[in-house]
Formats: sequence, C-alpha cells, structure tokens
Amino acid sequence: MTEGSETGHIIRFALPLLGGNLLQQTYNIIDTLVVGRYLGDNALAAVGATGSITYLFYTLCIGLSIGAGVIVSQLFGSGDNKKLRLAVVNSAIVTAVFGLAVSIISVFAAKPVLRFLNVPDELIQTSAVYMKIACGGTVAVAAYNWINAMMRAVGDSKTPLVFLGAASILNAALDLLFVVVLNLGVSGAAWATVLAQGLSAVSCIIYCFGKGREICISAEDIKADRDLILRCIKTGLPIAVQNGLISVSMTALQRVTNGFGETVMAAYTVSMRIEQLIQQPFSSLNAAVSTFTGQNIGAGKSDRAVSGLRSALKISTAFAFTVLILFMLFGRQLTSCFVTGSDVIYIASRAIVITGCFYWALGSIHTVRGFLNGAGDTGYALVNGTAEVICRIGISLILTSVSTIGYWGIWLTTCFTWFITAAVSIIRYKSGRWKHKCIL
Repeated sequence: MTEGSETGHIIRFALPLLGGNLLQQTYNIIDTLVVGRYLGDNALAAVGATGSITYLFYTLCIGLSIGAGVIVSQLFGSGDNKKLRLAVVNSAIVTAVFGLAVSIISVFAAKPVLRFLNVPDELIQTSAVYMKIACGGTVAVAAYNWINAMMRAVGDSKTPLVFLGAASILNAALDLLFVVVLNLGVSGAAWATVLAQGLSAVSCIIYCFGKGREICISAEDIKADRDLILRCIKTGLPIAVQNGLISVSMTALQRVTNGFGETVMAAYTVSMRIEQLIQQPFSSLNAAVSTFTGQNIGAGKSDRAVSGLRSALKISTAFAFTVLILFMLFGRQLTSCFVTGSDVIYIASRAIVITGCFYWALGSIHTVRGFLNGAGDTGYALVNGTAEVICRIGISLILTSVSTIGYWGIWLTTCFTWFITAAVSIIRYKSGRWKHKCIL
C-alpha cells in the first residue's frame, strides 16, 4: 500500500473487509430473524438485553487484535520480516490468554450483570442462558479477529472472507436446526453462532499458516518474547479499554432502555441490529485506513497516509447520506423484516431515521480513529472511549427524564454522542500529536 492510488488501495482493501463484516453481522441478524419469528417478541427482547454486555466481552479481545495488527502493519511496511513473524507469534499468545480469561469470567458474571442492567424478572433466565453460551465462546471470537488482523496487516483482506462466508452458511443452517427443528430455544441460536465462529477461526488459521503465504512461521519463530508481548499489550490495551468503555456506555444505555418495557426493548434490539449492519462499511474503512496508515508510516510516508484519510472521509460521508435517504423511504419495510408487532415496527422505523441523520459523524469517528491507530497513536483511544461514556450516560439520563421526549431520548443520545465524539477525534488529528507516535 506504499505505492499507487491511495483511494484505489483503500477501496480495494475495504471491499473484502466489508464483505466479511457483513457476513459476520449475519450471525446477529439471522439470530434476530429466527428468534423474533419463531420464538416471539419476548424471546427477542431477552436476547437483545444481552447485546451490550456481550459486545463488551467480545470487544476487549478485538481491541488487542487491532493493536497487534498495528505493530505487524508497521513492521511489514518497514520490511523487517523476522521481527514481524515474532510479533505474530507473541500476539497470538496474548490473544489466547486474554480470550480464555474473558470467556471464563463472562460465564460466571452473567446473572449478576443482567440484574444490574435492570432486565425484567420474566426475561432474566432466558437472557442468562443466551449470554452464558454466547460469551463463553469469546475465545473463538478472539481467535478469528486475531487471524483476521494479522492477514489485514500484510495486505490480505480476501482470505478470511472465504472462510467467514462458509461459516455464515453453517450458522444459518445451525440456527434453523437448533431453534426450529430441535426446539432448543434461545440457547440453540447462541450455540449456532459460537460453533460457526469457532469453525471459521480454526479453519482460517490452519489455511493461512499452512500455505505459508506472507506470514511464514518456522519453528525458531515460536518463542515468547517479553518485549513484543509487552508491546502488544501496550498497543492493544488502550484500544481494548476504549472498546470496553464504549461498551460500558452502551450497557448503561441498554439499562435505560430496559426501564421502558418489552416493546421499547424489542424496538431498540431491531434498531441496533440494523445499525450494526450499516456500521460495517464504516468499520471496513476504519480497518483499511489503519492498515494503509500503518504501512505508510512504517515506510516513512506520512503525507501519503494523510491523503488516504481524506479519501476515506469523502467515501464515508457519501455513504452516510445515501443510507439516510433509504431509511426515510423504506424504514418501515426494513424493520418489519425482523418483527411482526405493529408497535415495535412503529418505534424502530422512526428510530433508525433519527440516528441516520448523524451517520456522517459516525463515519468521521471510524475513519479518523483508524488513521490514529495506524499511526501508533493508540493512547488517544482512552480519550475517545471516555468521551462516549460521559455522553451516553449523562445525555441519556437527561433526555429520557423529559416527559415530552421519553424513550426517544435513547436514540437522540446516540446522535449527540456521535457528534461530540467525532469533534473530539478531529481535534486530536488536527493537533498533530500522532506524528510522534510511530511504534518503530
């Protein structure tokens, strides 16, 4: 990525990532469709109540993988292949240990956390069953995101897509088998997701290292390196904490949502599933800009990295306004794909239009964040995460307490949070501090 068209590189690299992210989101979407259609609105509300806390456990591991990818991309750009291989091995050690720890903790913490989230008593048992299985499989999520980050760092965004596509088909089949045929309820939907994700991770790891492509690991590379382990933790931990803080803010917002009853909970679940789907192009641009920036910073081409960021901002803004128009025209039809209750559809279809007005800010957050991470300025992630926590908790409590706003304050909180966080990100970029954060 250190030569040729900046926009061309970013688009070509982001498209397979987008395909992979969309396929990964089908896990959640298929769960929502199957649970909502075959088990009813109450079961959907129970699954939705676990969304923010499940994301918390998943995203802690994902943050470490992103940090490791930053190191590997800069080493790849500099041409230091020996140290690159050592970084891959030692990042795997960090990811495995952390993933196992999070999996174990999440299982034991399920019910206490759900009670803290104010999940209604009639839903808490079902929610706990789903959460224990889904969060217990965090190690599989960590493994997949680690190998994905390694392949992205060296410019390969296509290989993981193939395996994820196969896993998505398997997930759909297992969902129907476990929920519809075997009547396993929400636990069947959770098991389908975990098994499909685990298979994707294992098969992709075996193929990538078996083929010995850009990352050819030999026996002498398989050793613990204290410096690289600490560097992986130092680079990835701020991103993991940032993601954790964002998830904490989402958890707080979920708790506020739960206080409005099952109808609003179900509508929020539907709107979040749609939002997660729409976020994938932004997330793909984030990863593409991060890799592009990392390789060019490693090669000493910071001006080229800045040009890539500008191109990505233009792409994200155009996409944001396209989505808003589609939501305004077809919002009701889209939300009715997930649920049948008229009240839920009414709330959800209007909610996605409200948040859609601020997708341009969400796109700015992702692209600038990807640039700063790729440049090695991962410490800023803590500032970014803190801003989201303060906004989501503070603004949600204020808006939802106003009688004329009520539950609409849930979605308005998201809008204000994106706007403020985008402003903070741009200010950080303009300060130029990232110029002195190169890891190498």
